Amino acid sequence: MTNLATPNNHNIVALQMCSGLNADDNIAELKKALNTLPASRPLLVCLPEAFLVFSKSGHDTLSTAKHIEQYKRQISQLCKHHNIWLNAGTIPEPYNNTKYYAASHLYNNQGECVATYNKIHLFDVNVDDKTGSYRESDFTQAGSDVVVVESPFGKLGLTVCYDLRFSALFTALARKGAEVILVPSAFTMVTGQAHWQPLLAARAIETQCYVVAAAQYGTHENGRQTYGHSIIISPWGNTLSNLPSGTGFISAKADLEPLQKIRRDMPVQSHQRFREHLL
Repeated sequence: MTNLATPNNHNIVALQMCSGLNADDNIAELKKALNTLPASRPLLVCLPEAFLVFSKSGHDTLSTAKHIEQYKRQISQLCKHHNIWLNAGTIPEPYNNTKYYAASHLYNNQGECVATYNKIHLFDVNVDDKTGSYRESDFTQAGSDVVVVESPFGKLGLTVCYDLRFSALFTALARKGAEVILVPSAFTMVTGQAHWQPLLAARAIETQCYVVAAAQYGTHENGRQTYGHSIIISPWGNTLSNLPSGTGFISAKADLEPLQKIRRDMPVQSHQRFREHLL
């Protein structure tokens, strides 16, 4: 780990990873990282998209999905052992014999899965990188539910990666009461350099929420390159913590008092004139 979350007054940490092809190896890396956590509790740990397995193909990810329960049990046990809440980035949950959900599970410190969000917007795009063409919908089933859940850290809104480009989803989360929005991601190097931080800042400012984006970074075993730059942004759009490269933790405190002041002083949601067009 190149960057550790040590301040005792921080209640949210995000782990930047460079996940590989083998789920057991990725779990082992997660266990090592969790052993370096700060002592303060309660604590929310956020993992990046595809933290469990970053496969070469959808077929390989589908194979992992068929054995996912054993990994979910391990995640649950880690939450209990370390007394942490954990947003498990995404893991492949079976939909049928040919597709899986990109599922973002939220676990409490008792190891219970208290919320699940299935990625709504699927990354079917062409990018000027070595991969070139991405077609998530070939193997991933899109979700449909907007998920906000109560927690010791405020009301958490769940999203995943490409969802970041769709402001209506974030506005819908804010209107459901979200105060902290999680964005586990694996942005490409090309799209990350162009759009990652501007989009995250915009989503934080327009929703007046904390935005926590745990990212994949580096050159992966599957040949992909991801942008990194894990970041935590305040409801005013300020960067509270970030990690441009490498692997490790960033941390920040989600203080809800200044959030409420921002919303009182500038009541954006009550001024919204196009509610009928939102999710």
